[in-house]
Amino acid sequence: MFQQMQYFISIVKNHSFTQAAVECNISQSAISQQMKELESRLGVKLLERKGRSFEVTQAGQYFYTHSQDILEDVNQLVDNTVKIVKEEQIELKVGYLRNFGTTEFLQTVSKFSEEFPQVKIKIKSGNHEELYDYLRNGQVDLNFSDQRRALSNKYVNEFLTDSKFMLEISRATFSNDRTQMDISELADIPCVLIADNDQQVTDEEYYREILGVRSDFVVVKSYDEAQILVASNQGYLIVNDRTQKQLNSDIVKTVDLMNGKQQMIQKYYAYWKADNSGYYIESFAELLKNSFA
Repeated sequence: MFQQMQYFISIVKNHSFTQAAVECNISQSAISQQMKELESRLGVKLLERKGRSFEVTQAGQYFYTHSQDILEDVNQLVDNTVKIVKEEQIELKVGYLRNFGTTEFLQTVSKFSEEFPQVKIKIKSGNHEELYDYLRNGQVDLNFSDQRRALSNKYVNEFLTDSKFMLEISRATFSNDRTQMDISELADIPCVLIADNDQQVTDEEYYREILGVRSDFVVVKSYDEAQILVASNQGYLIVNDRTQKQLNSDIVKTVDLMNGKQQMIQKYYAYWKADNSGYYIESFAELLKNSFA
């Protein structure tokens, strides 16, 4: 049936049995017979003949559109199958979120290398926006990053884990019995943002639009600088239950970040382009997912 689908796509694309026959290197009578057999097999008319011309039926238009998707998947399946048995070294490029911590990611790299020694792994790190640029530009095949925008069907989005958003605040200023706080309570205190110059604008937009920050921002380069500002009540810092480990709990106080009565959550995914999915990418993603199980 795959061959008949290719013939049908060529006929519709060229709007001609004659040109399709030439393109597919088959006689016109043979391609006409193949179309009759395809319609008989499906039990529906794909083409409505009108003398020497034809019109594509509604069913034919549906079959034409989805046949192309299916054949593209089949071609990718063949390519990926061939890659598995090729002797030359295959390269897999992966990226990870710089400030998350590397434990699970490095475990995955180690396990993947054991299972697929023929695959050379190239690793890049970055912040959220840098990783998306790497993925869009083909500099990496797969990213491990946080979710900052709506999930797109242009990518495969494999959920890995989530973390609670938390606030780091001054122990000297805030009551020790507080275990949670709404971001709206801190509108008059600066929000400390750890960011490089090239990511400051995008991070500020994310904090405003997604996390609901209304404070002014104070930008620093490191957790040490941020911790000094928080401890002296010159600002608060948004972290999660992963990144908070980089701070000294004796110096600053940690409380859950709330939106109304709801705990705010940060989700993490493995992302890769839907049109670049393959055996090794999917295998790496599965191992990464298992490392968080």
